Amino acid sequence: MSLISITIPCFNEGKMINIFYHELSNIINSMKNFDFEIIFVDDGSYDNTLNLLKILSKKDDKVKYISFSRNFGKEAAIYAGLKNCSGDYIVLMDADLQDPPSLLPQMLFLIENDNYDCVATKRTSRKGEPILRSFFANLFYKIINKLSDTEIVNGARDYRMMNRSMLNSILELSEYNRFSKGIFAWVGFKTKWVEYENIERPEGESSWSFLKLLKYSFDGIVSFSTSLLYISTISGIILSIISFILIFVIVFRTLMFGDAVPGWPSTICSILLIGGIQLFCIGLLGQYLSKTYLETKKRPIYVTRESNL
Repeated sequence: MSLISITIPCFNEGKMINIFYHELSNIINSMKNFDFEIIFVDDGSYDNTLNLLKILSKKDDKVKYISFSRNFGKEAAIYAGLKNCSGDYIVLMDADLQDPPSLLPQMLFLIENDNYDCVATKRTSRKGEPILRSFFANLFYKIINKLSDTEIVNGARDYRMMNRSMLNSILELSEYNRFSKGIFAWVGFKTKWVEYENIERPEGESSWSFLKLLKYSFDGIVSFSTSLLYISTISGIILSIISFILIFVIVFRTLMFGDAVPGWPSTICSILLIGGIQLFCIGLLGQYLSKTYLETKKRPIYVTRESNL
């Protein structure tokens, strides 16, 4: 029988582990023509997540776990889970039940019978989310799709099922600065999108604050677009043209009227404007340089503290 590997990144999901496992077990037990392995990746949790995973692994030999030495972030947990999957089909999902396990039979049917390499999910709405977060999320997708050649579907979740060929292609991209949504889109392959309404988590709270999401979004834009670097060049060209025009105007006025442009407010405003644009452009350059710096270090994406794999 074909083996389906399900990998679940976890960070402080102690309140959700048993609930999630119960829901997932009900679904996979109904899929009797397939074998399963369930790989939980504990991303340095400081609650009882790891202890619960150990208990589950003793009760159910399908349950495996990897525990990091510290919190390396969700992207590292995703990579670790995918790297350790041995199945013919691989599923990536979260433990908060916002990725409904009930979709698994439909996803499997599509990937087996309709010749898809991947079946991915996206939300049709952001019901239950704060309005400000939804606004900036939609804005992020608009910006990144304008700047990047890689199209990222608005509302796309990490929740997806893929075949071994697609997984192998993803694992070849072993970059340190990872943005999985972009990587999934960049490798291509024939993908079917399954839509569903947003589901709120039944227990616990998300570890993703607004600032973390904002940073993650900016990292995604930097990882999959160099268009921001053109801002520095374009800003420099525009300011140079304006400067030459102003110099010409001042010289002409002085020669014609013997009166240089008076007043320090306009001078200060000009200095602040140009200085602000320069600092902004230097900051953009610094972001790209820092990514390059981290890549050249060749540090491991994660460090495993313990595992039963």
